[in-house]
Amino acid sequence: MPCSIAVGRHGRPCAPVIPHLAVSLFFVSSVYLGTSSFAATVLERLSRSRHRPALVVTRPDRPRGRGRRLAAPPVADAARELGLPLQQPDSVNSPEVVERIAALRPSAICVCAFGAMIRAPLLSLQPLVNVHPSLLPRWRGAAPIERAIEAGDEATGVSIIELVEELDAGPVCARRPEPIRPDDDFASLSARLATLGGELLVEALDGKPECAPQPAQGVTYAHKIGPEDRRLDPERPAAELERRVRALSPHIGAHLELDGGERLGVRRAAVFAGASGAAPGELIARGERLLLACAEDQLDLLEVQPAAGRPMAAGAYLRGRGAALRGAA
Repeated sequence: MPCSIAVGRHGRPCAPVIPHLAVSLFFVSSVYLGTSSFAATVLERLSRSRHRPALVVTRPDRPRGRGRRLAAPPVADAARELGLPLQQPDSVNSPEVVERIAALRPSAICVCAFGAMIRAPLLSLQPLVNVHPSLLPRWRGAAPIERAIEAGDEATGVSIIELVEELDAGPVCARRPEPIRPDDDFASLSARLATLGGELLVEALDGKPECAPQPAQGVTYAHKIGPEDRRLDPERPAAELERRVRALSPHIGAHLELDGGERLGVRRAAVFAGASGAAPGELIARGERLLLACAEDQLDLLEVQPAAGRPMAAGAYLRGRGAALRGAA
């Protein structure tokens, strides 16, 4: 029998089949590796399929928030709610984890937003199926959703690929586009892509499609969001800054740097067409409206968040500050 997405390809041995799974026409086991909220949504859909995971592997609990209290990854919470066996090793590549997965003889090992490198021998145990939220080869890397919004792409999507050593470079087994709406932020687009990713993963596991190498043309990288990526530079066009605000909302957040080093978070914004006559970086109060002069047009700051404060409408921020507006640099 030829190998496939779930059982091995490219001349490698097919994964062994557990006798009781061979008898069943409806239920096969899988192992799922994931960490984020996106991955938790995909896991929930997978658990309702005939590929319900026999084991979920995620990252250890980490300190979070201002109180730095230990918190479980979203996938760990989801696995517990779904009644799925769960393991949270320090390293997914440890011999203990690899041996446990191998002993299960899964029909598929599924990966989604795990957040750590997966290496041999786990990577070579059998083909690993990865859910990636972009239309590969565009936006390989850590932040494909953010970079697609920031770049002004009209569409993105989900790709199901075979995991290889090179980052997000494996053969594509299935892909499906999703339009990016003009008002999409990270939260809204990520939610749709996660739902799409769960459906497409199940379809791929059911149908075992042939996987094709990614083209060499059109490769772009979605580098991890760094501190400089959060800054709104008024020397750039307002349309570019508006996209950055949406790309980083609400999970990371964009900000202005005001005179004196103060940072003003920007949660929602819109392009206000037309020049202000002010130098880029100046803040302009017009009634309840707070505008940032940019290299091209103005950025209407709809919702802002002062340092150590809560998000608020621009009008509320202006009333609190009175006339003491300072420029942004």
